[in-house]
Amino acid sequence: MTRILTFCILAFAASFASAASLLVLNKEDATLSIFDPATGQQRGANIPVGAGPHEVEVAGDGSLAFVGNYGTVQAPGNSLSVIDLRAARERTRVDLGELRRPHGLAVQGQSAYFTAEDAQYVARYDAATNRVDWRFATGQQRTHMVLVARDGTVITANIQSDNVSFITPRAGSGAQILVAVGKGPEGMDLTPDGRQLWTANSGDGSVSIVDVATRKLVKTFDIGTKRSNRLKFTADGTVALVSDLTAGELLVIDVRTQAVKARLAIGRGASGILVAPDGSRAYVAAASEGKVVVVDVKTWSIAGDIRTGRGPDGMAWVP
Repeated sequence: MTRILTFCILAFAASFASAASLLVLNKEDATLSIFDPATGQQRGANIPVGAGPHEVEVAGDGSLAFVGNYGTVQAPGNSLSVIDLRAARERTRVDLGELRRPHGLAVQGQSAYFTAEDAQYVARYDAATNRVDWRFATGQQRTHMVLVARDGTVITANIQSDNVSFITPRAGSGAQILVAVGKGPEGMDLTPDGRQLWTANSGDGSVSIVDVATRKLVKTFDIGTKRSNRLKFTADGTVALVSDLTAGELLVIDVRTQAVKARLAIGRGASGILVAPDGSRAYVAAASEGKVVVVDVKTWSIAGDIRTGRGPDGMAWVP
């Protein structure tokens, strides 16, 4: 029988710079929380950010975190929060102007690539110069998530256009190749070897595989999700994890066979997924229940949960 351990969340004001930390965004509270991933204890007070924060990523040296402030239904957001992780405070809030509804994030060094969903753009913010130094109009509907491949190609998932963009950045512009996938691509990840892009298609319960080198669709297969939200690979690349927002489940998919190995009950609003760098655990947000569920990757069982603020979703790891 699986033992379920609920971690107590305690205030912890001591320095955390030298220890690994789990960052969790609370969308409804507009805050960032920092936890000890081993104990589930909170480290310090919540850090205020902009309204409706959805995604968070950490700079290569672990000094900064970047948060996309998506906004609310009534008021689209247009800012990034730059968090000084050593001081545990918001260093600056970047006004993005017309780049409304920043969502997906991908970080290289001190630069953060982000999507601007309403504006149909992908852009890059440079923390060293404190400015947006590159932008590209995708022309696609709901440009939502973003990844950066090893060769610097920028990849976006365009939900309502049912495709993904492969963008080669150039000074002040870029070149784009569009690849049609399943209906409503949202969650996506690159295989650890960088050869394939997998998209979780929220509109038809499928996953699409795209060959990165050729920019060609390899196949689309059904996984039976009601509303897939995120897709992440395990560290060894043998398993893909997909969260089902409507069903409240985490699907465990064998990468070689594309078969669903398991479905774990996460809770209402299963959304953000983070795999620990050592590959031992996965963290899955249950946004409607105010918790992050800890999954034992070895046994594919629930190991516990971490109580958060309201609407947890995006997560990141600080080494």
